[in-house]
Amino acid sequence: MNWERLQEKLGILADAAKYDVSCSSSGSNRKNTNKGLGDSSGMGICHTYTEDGRCVSLLKILLTNHCIYDCLYCVSRKSNDIKRAAFTVDEVVELTINFYRRNYIEGLFLSSGIFKNSDFTMERLVRVAKKLRTEHKFNGYIHLKTIPGASDELMQEAGLWADRLSVNIELPTKSGLALLAPDKKHEDFIKPMKTISNAIIENKSEKKIIKSTPQFTPAGQSSQMIIGATNETDLDIVKTSTFLYKNFNLKRVYYSGYVPVLKDNKLPDLGTPVPMVRENRLYQTDWLFRFYQFDPSEIVNETYPHLDLEIDPKLSWALRNRHLFPIDVNTADYHMILRIPGIGVKSAKKIVSARRFGKLGQEQLKKLGIAMNRAQYFITSKNYFNANDWDSLTLRNLIIQSGKSKYSNKFSTQLSLF
Repeated sequence: MNWERLQEKLGILADAAKYDVSCSSSGSNRKNTNKGLGDSSGMGICHTYTEDGRCVSLLKILLTNHCIYDCLYCVSRKSNDIKRAAFTVDEVVELTINFYRRNYIEGLFLSSGIFKNSDFTMERLVRVAKKLRTEHKFNGYIHLKTIPGASDELMQEAGLWADRLSVNIELPTKSGLALLAPDKKHEDFIKPMKTISNAIIENKSEKKIIKSTPQFTPAGQSSQMIIGATNETDLDIVKTSTFLYKNFNLKRVYYSGYVPVLKDNKLPDLGTPVPMVRENRLYQTDWLFRFYQFDPSEIVNETYPHLDLEIDPKLSWALRNRHLFPIDVNTADYHMILRIPGIGVKSAKKIVSARRFGKLGQEQLKKLGIAMNRAQYFITSKNYFNANDWDSLTLRNLIIQSGKSKYSNKFSTQLSLF
């Protein structure tokens, strides 16, 4: 094998894959029970994190950056004048095995541009996963980015070898897709998501009856959308992600800020990349309706279609609903405690558990990990009653300045050490 050429391909196709952020490996527990190679539950070195916080490294590449489509937001679009390359199935397998043996990676994230047609491309992705599992007894994590338009049979087979499958929804709105990727249709992404979702449900039912039934994509499916390439609102984005979670039981929806790499009058100016904080606010919103019992419409709606980039969405909601506060942490139910700014899921559970042994004051709350610089304005506790009568705008500015001051003091302390 020509290693010099292989290294050149790796440089091209690893760089092209960096725009895909949906490579979380949470949810899989594939075990090495046949004296094979690898284990998806082992410790790793970089790149992505599991549900329980473990760091897992993945070889993240495209099979090819050749593509028959001309999506304006994609660096691999067919009209873009870039260096093209393509791996063979054997090359991807050999790279994965060699990188694993050197402890560079614990798994593989494989995506691809579409060359010839969807089935032709998808069939090669499936062959990579199958060869790793059957010929090399590879038990490490495998995430395949499926190809919209591929047959249901290929999707079914992919799920037998991969730990996770994903279908990128690409853009939050149908109008945005029609503007920037006129060759593609919204239904092209929905159909494979439905196929995978139904297969996961069927597999779980079968395993209850027949324990030896092979696993089908045990880490579930995910999706990703590009934000900021069109003029969609945060409300549009949240509506789409809510639809995906509700209808296809996705493990994660990823939000990728548009990176201006191509000049086109339909795209944002090259000098105005999407601020990273917008991605962060969308992920925070995502967590609020997945883990904090919020309804998405409470965070963004027709009245408030955009997220506040200066403060987190829970604080923004609290400032709009001052009539619900202050909340007594010693008597309020778990649902309301979750809504207090500065209190996370773990902290809320600790409060409910700890108050059974006595009333909680500020000192006890601090020990439980509460962010009192925010929470203090929205709670009452033992020997503490919040009687502030500031309007929401004044309180908002006070909290922002408090946060900046805290950061400045911490930074000054760090400098003093040198």
